[in-house]
Amino acid sequence: MDFNLTLIGQSLAMLLFVWFCMKYVWPLIMGAIEQRQTEIANGLAAAEQGQSSLTNAKVEADKILAAARDQARGIVDQASSRATGIVEQGKADGEAARKNQLEAARTEIEVEINRAREDLRGQVAKIAVAGAAKVLGREIDANAHRDLLGKLASEL
Repeated sequence: MDFNLTLIGQSLAMLLFVWFCMKYVWPLIMGAIEQRQTEIANGLAAAEQGQSSLTNAKVEADKILAAARDQARGIVDQASSRATGIVEQGKADGEAARKNQLEAARTEIEVEINRAREDLRGQVAKIAVAGAAKVLGREIDANAHRDLLGKLASEL
């Protein structure tokens, strides 16, 4: 190979081209590459942050769900105990009403028994007066012998 002016001219042109590229073209390409690297790094950081946020959201959702389950369980337990209390109160009220009715019936029976006794005493007193009138052969005056009839009625 000959060393001639063409080779020197081509070498100078190549050096000039490389210098021009390094001075004007290379910084533009490097700026675009660095910008793209920055965008990719930011995207990866955002994806990582999104993944972290998703994990935190899942944890929070699980906590909220557990709290809601506990609250629902508490409401169900409270409703169950309230229902049991209402049933017990109903039983107690029914028992009290039954006792009141039974006591009222006993009182009414007692009143009826006393009324029947009074009627019976009156009838026995009339029968006794009628019997005494027949025995004596004359009419006994009820007004005159009221004390005697009262004693007789109270003894019966």
